[in-house]
Amino acid sequence: MTVAGPHGWSGLRPAQRSEQSGFTLLELAIVIFIMALMFTVAIPYMGAYRKAKLKSEARRLAGRASFLFEEAAAQKVLLRLVFDLDRQAYGVLRLDPMTPAPEFIPDNGTGGKPVQLPESVSIRDVTVADLGSFTEGRIGCQFYPSGYVDATLIHLVDLSGHVMSLAINPATGRVIIVEGDVGLDAMLTQ
Repeated sequence: MTVAGPHGWSGLRPAQRSEQSGFTLLELAIVIFIMALMFTVAIPYMGAYRKAKLKSEARRLAGRASFLFEEAAAQKVLLRLVFDLDRQAYGVLRLDPMTPAPEFIPDNGTGGKPVQLPESVSIRDVTVADLGSFTEGRIGCQFYPSGYVDATLIHLVDLSGHVMSLAINPATGRVIIVEGDVGLDAMLTQ
């Protein structure tokens, strides 16, 4: 209940300004500045992360090729490293020449499990000596029981456009990894 005073109803207060929810232009500017500062710091780390993932996948593929070179000679079998460029994956087929009807079958052993590349890394192209260069479809390089492998060049690329070149030396099975877009002849002379 309100009581009337000398100048009218004293119990009533003058209309108060309602509180509006929202941000002022200055508050928005400060938030945008802080976010820009965070992105400036974080962006180089994202590029480094992508490059590290590319290097990791290159080392993984190089390890697989080295293993297959040793495995083919030790077990006296023919192994084929097959690159599926359309699906961005690779796997191993095995042929035992001592079986009555030799044929390539998927190798489910330790070094033969299929590998699906992460979305951030892809196989740009594969060049196999005497077969040519491929950017789509399936192509394979063979590891022979005599301790020889088809000379092969693989280019891996990440979303930032960084390229890793891998070359498999036919005589030694040694895999050379070089950062950048390098050709097969240049790689094998190193």
